[in-house]
Amino acid sequence: MRLPLGPGAWEAGAMNAMTTGRGASGVSRRGFLKASATVGAGLILAPTILGAEKGGPVPLNVAIIGTGMQGRELIEQAVKIEGIRFKAVCDIWPYSQTYSSRRLRAYGHEINVYADYLEMLDKERGVQAVIVATPDFMHAEHTIACLKAAKHVYCEKEMSNDLAKARQMVLTARETGNLLQIGHQRRSNPRYLHAKHKLLDDARLCGRITHIYGQWNRSAAATAPKGSPQRYEMPVATLQKYGYESMFQFRNWRWFRKYGGGPIVDLGSHQVDVFGWFIDAKPKYVVAEGGRDYYDNYEWYDNVTALYAYETPAGVVRACYQTLSTTTGRGYFEAFMGDRGTLQISERADKCRIFAEGYLPNGADGSHPWEPWVQKGYVIRMPKEADQYQVPKTAAEAILSAYRSIPPVAFVLNISVEASLHQAHLENFFGAVRGKCRLNCPAEVGYETAVQVLKVNEALEADKKMTFEDADFKA
Repeated sequence: MRLPLGPGAWEAGAMNAMTTGRGASGVSRRGFLKASATVGAGLILAPTILGAEKGGPVPLNVAIIGTGMQGRELIEQAVKIEGIRFKAVCDIWPYSQTYSSRRLRAYGHEINVYADYLEMLDKERGVQAVIVATPDFMHAEHTIACLKAAKHVYCEKEMSNDLAKARQMVLTARETGNLLQIGHQRRSNPRYLHAKHKLLDDARLCGRITHIYGQWNRSAAATAPKGSPQRYEMPVATLQKYGYESMFQFRNWRWFRKYGGGPIVDLGSHQVDVFGWFIDAKPKYVVAEGGRDYYDNYEWYDNVTALYAYETPAGVVRACYQTLSTTTGRGYFEAFMGDRGTLQISERADKCRIFAEGYLPNGADGSHPWEPWVQKGYVIRMPKEADQYQVPKTAAEAILSAYRSIPPVAFVLNISVEASLHQAHLENFFGAVRGKCRLNCPAEVGYETAVQVLKVNEALEADKKMTFEDADFKA
C-alpha cells in the first residue's frame, strides 16, 4: 500500500529512529534485546549482544570454507564481533583465496590459506568453529567433516539441495554433540524478533492472521550470468576435480540442478522460513507454478509462485510466495494479513510498516485502539493526515463510499534497523559456542525449512499439489 508521505519533521524523525537504533521511547537494539529476554523460549540472545563478560568474551579461533560473495560478507560481519580470531580460509579458487586472506590480514588476523578443506582440518587443530559458505551441494560434505573433527559449524542456508544430505547433517550434529547453526539470519534480526514476540505474540495487533504474502524479485541485470577475468579462470581439470564442468557453472552454480535449488531455495528459503515461524505452524500442502521462461543458459526455473496452506488453532492460513528474476518490482518483504491489521516486514527498513484496519473504533477520548502499544514503545504512529477517513458530506459521496474500504491507519516498528544483515546471527552462533545461549536456528529448524522449499520444486516437476506429513519435518 502506498503511503502519502512528504518531507517533514515526522518522517525525518521516524527514519532516524529506524536507522540510528533509537525510537521515540529511546529503545535501542541492545536495550530492546535486554528487555525482551523474558518474552519466551523463542527469543534467544547471544552474550555479545547482551554484553561482554568481564575482561571481554572468550577468544574463539575460526576458519571459513568458501570465500565467494557470501563468504566474504560473513567475514566482514564476523570480524566486528569481539573475540573472533580467523585462523584459516579455504577455497578452491585462487582468486577468492587471495581476496579473503588479504582482507583478513588487513584486519590483523594471522591467516593460513588452503584449497583442501581436509588439509585445513588436519592442520588447524586449534580452530573451534568453522563457517561453511560453499555452494549448497557441498554443504553436507563440509559440515559433516567439520562436526566430526570436533568443530562447531555455522552453515549458510540452504542446508543442502538434497534432503537426504540435509538429514545426515542433522544426525551428525546430534551424534557429535557439536553445534550446527543454519544461516537463516532473520531468526536473529532484532526487527523480526520485535515483530514476532512483541507485535504478534504479545500485542496480537493483526488479530487472526488469515493470509501471508511474500516476495523477492531481482532484476535481469542482477540475475545475468556472472563471468570472471580470463587470468583468474581455473583449468578444466581443476574444475572437474571439484565437480564442475566449466567456469560458467562454477560462477553461476545457483542456477544448476546439481549445485543448487534455484531461486525458490536461494531466496525463498529465507522468507518461507519466516512464514511458519511467525504463525507457529508448518504447511499441510503446497502447489506451485513457474517456468524457465527468460534465461536459456540456466537449468532452474527463473520464476516461481508457490501457494501454501497452514492449519492453526485459529483456522487455516493461506500463504503466497513469489520470486521473479526479471524485475525488482516491489522488492522483497513478507506481509502477515489479519482481521485487525497487516504487518509488512523486511530486511529493508523502508518496507517495514504495520497497518491497523480502518474500522477499528477509537476510544472515548478519540485515541486509536493501538495507542497503548505506542505508549509501550512497540510502534510509532505515522501522521494522522495520512490515514484519516473522510466522512461523506453528500448523498452522492455516501453512495460512492459504499464501494470504498475504510483506509488503514499506518504505524512503523519502534525498533532499530541493523546495518548488517548477518552480524546478529553470527553473534548468536558464537555466543552458543561460548555456552552463553542457545542457537536461534539449529539444524532441526533449518531442516524443516529445507523440506518446505525443496517440495516446491517437486510440485513444479509433478504439476500437482504436494502434501506434507508430520514425519516429513523430522530428520
